[in-house]
Amino acid sequence: MADLTSAWQERYAQLQASSQDERLQRFYAAGMVAGNTPINSVPLVALDFETTGLDAEQDDIVSIGLVPFTLQRIFCRDAAEWIVKPVQPLAEESVIIHGITHSEVNSAPDLQHFLEQVLLALAGKVVVVHYRQIECNFFSKALLRRIGESIQFPVIDTLELEQRALRARQGLVGRLLQKPMGSVRLADCRKRYSLPYYHPHHAMTDALATAELLQAQVAHHYRSDTPVAQLWN
Repeated sequence: MADLTSAWQERYAQLQASSQDERLQRFYAAGMVAGNTPINSVPLVALDFETTGLDAEQDDIVSIGLVPFTLQRIFCRDAAEWIVKPVQPLAEESVIIHGITHSEVNSAPDLQHFLEQVLLALAGKVVVVHYRQIECNFFSKALLRRIGESIQFPVIDTLELEQRALRARQGLVGRLLQKPMGSVRLADCRKRYSLPYYHPHHAMTDALATAELLQAQVAHHYRSDTPVAQLWN
C-alpha cells in the first residue's frame, strides 16, 4: 500500500490509465500534491453543489459553485458558478431552499456541456467542501449517469475538521457525560470564528464561506506547515 505522501499521486496515475473519458484523463493527468506538502503551499478550491434533494441515487445537481484559494488569499476573480439541468424535475421544496426556479433549470444546459470547464477548474487542486458526502457522492453519481464513469479526488471537509476541534474542546469528561459538542452547520461553524453571516444555499456563496472557514480553522487549530494528509480524506 502506498504511504500517505504518495497515495493520491499513485491513485491519480491509475485512474488516468483506466479512464475512457478524455476529460477525466486530463483531470487526473494534472496530478495531485504529495500528502506531506505543507497546507500553506497547497492550491485549494472550495466546491459547493445545490441539488434537487439529498439522495444522490435519486436526486441530481442543479448548481455548482467553486472558489479557488490558498491559506493566504481567496481568488474571487476566478470563482465560477453554473446552473445545471437535472435529470429529473425540481421538487417545490428544493426550489424554496435554493431559490433556483423551474424556468432556470429548464433553460440550463446539462452538466456534460461544461464538464470540461469544471474539471479544469478543479485539476491539480485539493478540493475543500463542507460535508463531503454531498459533493463526492453527487459528483460521482452525476458522472456515472452521463459518461459511465465516476470521479475520485482527495477532499478536505471543513465539517469533519470542526468535529475534530469540538471533540478536542469537549474532552474525555465531556464525552463521558455526553455533553453536546455544538452544531456543525456551515453558518454555526463560521460564527465560532467571528466570520460574517452569508445567506445560505447559494452555491458560489457557500463555496466562499467554506474557503474562509478552512482558513480560520487552520489558523486556530493547526500549524500553517501541517502536512495536507493530516487534513484530507
